[in-house]
Amino acid sequence: MAAGRSGWAWRPVAADALLARAFHSCTELRGRLYVVGGLAGGGRQPRGDAALLEPEAGRAAALDAPDGPARSHHAAAPLRGRWLCVVGGWDGARRGAGVSALDTERGAWEAWAPAPGRAPAGLSGHTCTRLADGELRVAGREGGVRTQRRHGSVWTLRLDPGARTYCYQEEPCRTASRSGHCAALLQTPGPRPGHQLLLFGGCNSAEPEVIGRWSPGKIKDEPPRAPRLTEQLERLVGRGRGSLQGPRGLRYHSCTVVGPFAVLFGGETLTRARDTVCNDLYIYDARQPQPLWFHFPCEDRSLKRVGHQTCLWNDRLYLVGGFGEDGSTASPQVFVLDLLV
Repeated sequence: MAAGRSGWAWRPVAADALLARAFHSCTELRGRLYVVGGLAGGGRQPRGDAALLEPEAGRAAALDAPDGPARSHHAAAPLRGRWLCVVGGWDGARRGAGVSALDTERGAWEAWAPAPGRAPAGLSGHTCTRLADGELRVAGREGGVRTQRRHGSVWTLRLDPGARTYCYQEEPCRTASRSGHCAALLQTPGPRPGHQLLLFGGCNSAEPEVIGRWSPGKIKDEPPRAPRLTEQLERLVGRGRGSLQGPRGLRYHSCTVVGPFAVLFGGETLTRARDTVCNDLYIYDARQPQPLWFHFPCEDRSLKRVGHQTCLWNDRLYLVGGFGEDGSTASPQVFVLDLLV
């Protein structure tokens, strides 16, 4: 167990060479975690396979579905409890904005077709956040401000599994030049809370960026409930010292929404320092009108991660894959977050 000094630890629960990858996606669907694509080492050619992880059993298995998309730096989202949709990413030669969907009932990949309309130029290092089943908000991409202004940086993506099509609609808002950031859809405090979508990291700034606000009842997709973990996070931040200042210049970290909290871990700093890979835990507390950050460092250098994923399932937060301290060796281990409070 690798423990921080502030009441938390990552506890190993499984290890499998199938999971040794970074810049992949990890998505919960029907009680399993689907680990798709990513990079296995220092090469630029993404993996085209997927693995099924059963966290409580502590085992992983190769997904028997040929012709999967070879992708890294992509995003993924579940659809109607049946499809796993992979959006954009790097295929080893170029960035794309297409959608490949895994039909989990048939065990087969499908390349869906774009509906008429303008689609963004290639996407990688972006985020996809579910607003409703079949409706995603896509934000950010690799490339500078000029690229993002020319090709757009915030889109609504609508998925139609009946027609096997997808359609992008550009939104009028713009982001800062961000890639490798994370997104969190959080409730706004108040007697009638709505929602706001925030972006963290991906550029040399500590300030979160709001790219969408919705009044009560407009968001039709809620994150899974995690009452035990939420209560533990409340106790953890109650023992900490909050700050208005978040992590600066962090990218390719992980972020998972747990109740009113965004839980961030790891990543790399946008500095010229020799050691840029991190192993710190940050908690963004959105319960107050003025949200606070809580920083919980870790002394164990073996837990440094970049390009990893965290995924909430069954009231537990799992850490899967990622490159370690050297930025090129992929971890085969799976951890669960233990809050020692």
